[in-house]
Amino acid sequence: MYQKVSFKNGLRVITIPMKDTRTAAVLVLVGTGSRYETKSTNGISHFIEHMFFKGTKRRPSPLKIAETLDKIGGAYNAFTSKEFTGYWAKVEKSYFDLALDWVSDIFLNSRIPEKEIKKEKGVIIEERNMYLDTPMRYISDLFEELLYGNQPMGWQVIGEEKNILSFKRKDFLNYLSHHYSALNTVLCIAGNFEENRAMEKVKKYFRKIRKTPPQPRLGLKENQSRPRALLHYKKTDQTHLQLGVNGFSLEDKEKYAQELIAVILGGNMSSRLFTEIREKRGLCYYIKTESEHYTDTGYLATTVGVPHKAARRVVELILKEYKKMRDNKVPKAELKKAKDFLKGSLTLSLESSDAQALYYGVQELLTEKILTPEEKFAQIDKVSVSDIQRVARQIFTPQNLNLAIIGPYSPKDKSKFLEEMRLD
Repeated sequence: MYQKVSFKNGLRVITIPMKDTRTAAVLVLVGTGSRYETKSTNGISHFIEHMFFKGTKRRPSPLKIAETLDKIGGAYNAFTSKEFTGYWAKVEKSYFDLALDWVSDIFLNSRIPEKEIKKEKGVIIEERNMYLDTPMRYISDLFEELLYGNQPMGWQVIGEEKNILSFKRKDFLNYLSHHYSALNTVLCIAGNFEENRAMEKVKKYFRKIRKTPPQPRLGLKENQSRPRALLHYKKTDQTHLQLGVNGFSLEDKEKYAQELIAVILGGNMSSRLFTEIREKRGLCYYIKTESEHYTDTGYLATTVGVPHKAARRVVELILKEYKKMRDNKVPKAELKKAKDFLKGSLTLSLESSDAQALYYGVQELLTEKILTPEEKFAQIDKVSVSDIQRVARQIFTPQNLNLAIIGPYSPKDKSKFLEEMRLD
C-alpha cells in the first residue's frame, strides 16, 4: 500500500502508488503550528503559510507562483492547524515532475519579501473577520478556548489582530529557523507516478533542507473539576452552540470507542441526536457530533444551530442522550451500524490521491506509526458494547462538561445554561 524511506538528513518520504488514478499529489507536512507559538507570536505559523505563496528566486511573484499550476489545471493550497502545517499540489499525472518542483520550491526557497508582508496583513485580517462572522465555524474555536484556556491549545490558529499587524520579516525568518527542519518534515507522494524517478527528484530538490533540531512545544495543562460555559455575544438569527466533554488522544486505544460514540450520537442522518432534535422536534437544520484527537488530548462535542428560545431545551436534550449512552448499553445492531459507517466513510474519503497523501502523512508526522485502512478497520471492529459503555462512563461526567455559545446573550445568562448542565 505504501513505502516509507528515511533520508540521512532526517526527512521522511512516504510514497503511495495508485495505478488506477490519472492524478498525482505531492504534500509536505511540517510538525509545527499554533501549539508551538508564544502569546506574542500567536498566528505566525499561519502567516508563514501565506508568505510561501509570495515568490521564490525562480518564481519571483505571487502571479508566477499561482500561474505555474493554474495553466495546467492543477489544484494546490496550504493549511495550518494547531499541530502541523501542510503545502500541497495535485495534478494530472503527466505533470507530476512540475508539481514536485513547485511544492519543493515554495517550501524551501520562499523569499518572504517585506512588501508582500505588509499587503498580506490586510488579507489575513479579512480572513480572520470572515471566521468571526461565521458562527458555525467560530463556535469550535470558542469551544477549544473554553476547553484549554490561555495556553497555545486554547488560542486561535489565525492569531490575534494585534499580532498579525506587528509581525516583521525577521520574525518569520526566526520562526522558520527554529521550527522548519528535515527532522520534523514528512513528504508524501500519492497517485500515479514512477517511484524510482520520483525518489531521484526528491533527493535533488530536498538536498538543501534545513537540518537543525526543531524547537519543542510547551506542555499542555488540563485541570477541570466542574462544568464550564462560555457565552459570546453576537446578534445572530439563531443560537450556535457546542456542547462536549474532554476525551482521548490520538494514540490512546480508547479513541476508537469515542469515535463510535460520536457516530451513534450525531454522526449521520440516522443518529440519535439528528433523529431526536431535527426529525422529531424540528428544532434545527444542522446538528453533528464529532470526535477530535490531538497528540496528547482530545474531546467529543455536539454542534448545533437552534432558535434562541429553544437553546436551553436543546442543551437538555443533548445531555439526555449523553446520559443514555452512559447508563445503557448500546444495542449490538446500532454499534455494528456505526462501525460500518466509520469504515465506509473512510473508504470513500480515500478515493483521491491528495486524501491518501494526507491520511498516511499525518499519521507518520504525529505518531511515527502508520495504520493502513484495513488495520484501522480491525481496531474499530474490536470495540465491544461493553467498551462503548465503559468509555461513555469515563467521559460523560458532570465535571467534564463544556458549553460554548454564540448568540444575543448577556453574562447573566451563563448561570441559566449552567443550571441545565447536569448528568445526574
